[in-house]
Amino acid sequence: MAVVAITMLGAFFGLLVSSPVVILSLALAFYKINNRPFINTIESAFKYFTANKLYIWKKSEELEIRGKETGKKYSSLVVPNLSRGKLKDMNWELDVKKRDVPDKDIR
Repeated sequence: MAVVAITMLGAFFGLLVSSPVVILSLALAFYKINNRPFINTIESAFKYFTANKLYIWKKSEELEIRGKETGKKYSSLVVPNLSRGKLKDMNWELDVKKRDVPDKDIR
């Protein structure tokens, strides 16, 4: 095709028209992406652009309106306030309960 384009259109326009075809054919023959042939990349790109896409997350208008009414930027997540004493007590209680539970594997 490149020879036909060069003879019919002249050297400059022939090379201008045939160069994308020559580059694509060389890429298909020799170029590899992630150690896979270039044709696989073209096939994957074609499937990606032509296939339906599933969007899981969509912003709902109800949540947006509710956030504007209250004027809060953060959610109303309640975080317990634990002091060092309470934390140590809870840790001790968990350790004691863990020791009280007999192991089922020991016979």
